Amino acid sequence: MPYVEVTLPVMAKAADIYPIIKEMEKYPEFMPDLVSVEVVEREANATVTRWVSNVDGRIIKWTERDDFDDAGMHIRYRQLDGDLRKFEGEWVLTPLAEGTEIKLTVDFEFGVPMIAGLLNPILKKKVRTNSENMLKAIKDRLETR
Repeated sequence: MPYVEVTLPVMAKAADIYPIIKEMEKYPEFMPDLVSVEVVEREANATVTRWVSNVDGRIIKWTERDDFDDAGMHIRYRQLDGDLRKFEGEWVLTPLAEGTEIKLTVDFEFGVPMIAGLLNPILKKKVRTNSENMLKAIKDRLETR
């Protein structure tokens, strides 16, 4: 099962970063591979969101539950249903001497054992690139205000 972890220091307070990563329906504004993110259900400390992504011309869809720890400014997410067998991870914000480190983890499984050996390395690279691009976009958004 592929696992991706990316981190990036940002010259901003966690309190300024957290609202951006919590507003998932706005991710398509700074993630070119995302076609749409729709909030299906909103609770006090969670959302259910429906995602559509275009990965190299292949449309991938899933619905995920996002659990928010507002006090700790931490988000856990997991796929409820969709095109992958497993898709889950977390956002972690860690204070630095100057700014905050954003960490995004993605733990996923394609779900077709016969071709997983071929596809998992390709998907892992794509997920890493997309995750890095997402963190860079958040960094740019915060540091160019």
